[in-house]
Amino acid sequence: MKEYLNPKKNLWTSLVKRPSFDTSTINDSIDDIFNIVKYSGDEGVSLLTKKYDNIELENLKVEEFEIENSINYIDDILKESIDLAFKNIYKFHKSQLIQNNKIETSHGVLCWQEKKPIDSVGFYIPGGSAPLFSTVLMLGIPAMIAGCKNITICTPPSVDGKVNKIILYVAKLCNINKVCLAGGAQAIAAMTFGTNSIPKVSKIFGPGNQYVTAAKIKSLQFGTAIDMPAGPSELLVVADDSANASFIASDLLSQAEHGSDSQVVFVSLSKSLIKKVKSQIEIQKTGLSRVNLINASILNSKIIYFENEYNAIDFINEYAPEHYIICVKNEDKFVNKINNAGSVFIGNYSPESAGDYASGTNHTLPTNGYAKQYSGVNLDSFLKTITFQKISKTGLCGISKAIETMASAEGLEAHKNAISIRTKELLDE
Repeated sequence: MKEYLNPKKNLWTSLVKRPSFDTSTINDSIDDIFNIVKYSGDEGVSLLTKKYDNIELENLKVEEFEIENSINYIDDILKESIDLAFKNIYKFHKSQLIQNNKIETSHGVLCWQEKKPIDSVGFYIPGGSAPLFSTVLMLGIPAMIAGCKNITICTPPSVDGKVNKIILYVAKLCNINKVCLAGGAQAIAAMTFGTNSIPKVSKIFGPGNQYVTAAKIKSLQFGTAIDMPAGPSELLVVADDSANASFIASDLLSQAEHGSDSQVVFVSLSKSLIKKVKSQIEIQKTGLSRVNLINASILNSKIIYFENEYNAIDFINEYAPEHYIICVKNEDKFVNKINNAGSVFIGNYSPESAGDYASGTNHTLPTNGYAKQYSGVNLDSFLKTITFQKISKTGLCGISKAIETMASAEGLEAHKNAISIRTKELLDE
């Protein structure tokens, strides 16, 4: 990890950059994939799966009996763990339901809003070396609470051409019975256009690599909404001498193991703590199975020392981390001053892994600085808000002059007439 001591503000723009990729090459590939899927449907998805995953598929759709039978392949300890996570995630997202209140903005002018579920949603669930069944919980539970009627999961096949049984089990828990064998950009294209096996959806959710992210952005061109342009995972930890060096190292490593394109940042208020954390990283990573990915990720990562707390806070807001861990004595200052972050973890005993699995908050979060503009996935991500108004005769008369005046000022005489014709009738009564 590269180290920086009290970097000047004119260097921050370069320090907050994530690992870069040749997006021109990616975008060319995405264009080709979308065209193949658009015009060849299931056959195109199968051809691309053979090309990129070296797997031949006879059927893209998982049979419902496979989803039903998945419970037989999950051990009891894992079931109990998933059940605990389900309960906490459900409780947190259920609390986000908002009661609709009718407001009388003027006498006789009644306005309110109602939230309606998005009818058709699609989930991209990463597979491969780390099948993220926890993401099914994070997306399936709020979709279930929102009342989304049609939910489709696309996930890459394992080497045996099947879907990971844990993913199927969690899908069953979330009342999802449409699971399809499709990964990468071809899965996003399939949910964008629809095929015989994979339904067209209105909104796509879920994390993925740079190809999946580019494909999600491409899907916007065809009228499909997305949760956010989420890319490789990232973590920023801020700490002082009150922190535990071994805890910090474990948190940094937990995110670094996601992939070679992940990034972790350690912002320290103590020079001596930096040495302790670096030592712990070397000690802990030797026993980890994904050490090669960790080493590659660490090349993208940084250690930054600030002697001034306010400079540290300003830098963190500029970085806008996906995950943000606060381990400082004066934690209130760092909590209250954060404006840009996906999810915040406060104190030595709030590891990021808790949010990934079972504390209850959602782990589908904005990366690459998008926490400045986007929120993480929540209940509202699966809902549309429709506004309503009912205006009485008295109410219309009360606001008619203002509407007519404003419409005239904008040169929209038909708008004005829609009011005038009504008020004239009322005056003639």
